[in-house]
Amino acid sequence: MKRTPVNPWDWSLKFGYNQAEIITDTSRQLICAGQTAVDCAGNPQHPGDMRGQISLALDNLEAVLADADMNLSNIIRLGVFATDVDEALKNFDLLGIRFGPVQCAPPMTLLGVTRLAIPGLLFEIEATAAA
Repeated sequence: MKRTPVNPWDWSLKFGYNQAEIITDTSRQLICAGQTAVDCAGNPQHPGDMRGQISLALDNLEAVLADADMNLSNIIRLGVFATDVDEALKNFDLLGIRFGPVQCAPPMTLLGVTRLAIPGLLFEIEATAAA
C-alpha cells in the first residue's frame, strides 16, 4: 500500500493527522466497528477514567486489526467519539504513542457526543484499514 499525504495546511500535523491521504496499491479493506473500553465479554471497563478507556479501546482496535492480519500502520481513516472532548484531548498522547512508532497519521474526525451505546463508556474509536 502506498500513502501520499495531502495537506494544503500543516496545522493538523501537530495533532498527529493528515488532512487527507491518497491510498493506492491496496488489495483489501477492513471496516472496523467502533471499539470501546470493554472486556472480551462486552463489559465496560475503567468507569470514569478517560485515559484507561482510550488505552483499552486502542488495545481492542489492535486486536481486531491483528485478527485480520493488519496493524495500526494499515489504518487509513479514524473516527473518534468522546463524551468529553476536552478530557479526550488531554489524553490524545496515547494515540501518538501508538501511531507514532508506525509513522501513521491517518485522516481523523473527533466528535463530541452526549453518550455512547453502553452507559459508562466515554470513548469510542472506529477505523478503516487497507492492505
